[in-house]
Amino acid sequence: MNLPHFKYHPDPLKTEVFVERRAVCPCCGKETDVVYEGPFYSIEDVKDLCPDCIASGAAAEKYDGAFQDPESVDEIDAPEALDELVHRTPGYCGWQQEYWRAHCGDYCAFVGYVGYRDLKKLGVLEEILEDPDLDDWIREMLPSLGNGSLQGYLFRCLHCGKHLLHVDCD
Repeated sequence: MNLPHFKYHPDPLKTEVFVERRAVCPCCGKETDVVYEGPFYSIEDVKDLCPDCIASGAAAEKYDGAFQDPESVDEIDAPEALDELVHRTPGYCGWQQEYWRAHCGDYCAFVGYVGYRDLKKLGVLEEILEDPDLDDWIREMLPSLGNGSLQGYLFRCLHCGKHLLHVDCD
């Protein structure tokens, strides 16, 4: 599959916000074998966007939309990074409001959906527990992550490789 590179969401097929399905992209009018099924915030209900229209920013511009709520992100001082994240990066599907983590002055790459076992298997559980921004109740609830009412969203810093977690409840 020849997809554009998304700095902040490097494997959108694995995270299943892109799926293989033939459709006509409403933005460019071209046939595509891969369509977007993640969040897109716009007045119009837009379906089946192609990866190229997301990567170029054409979809966000045409529909005055966003793939991530700019208020639901860690704060950094880089307006160009926020623009890329919001207008040219496929989002991810959360249970409630998606939230994008940042580290080293830049947004992190979204790795995927994780539970407690996944964090242990990936060898990042101790690293996650070291995060000073992780609430105490989340630390206590981590063993139930992915088994019921808690879902984890794993991010990786593009600069130092540190893993960060966002947790969502149903």
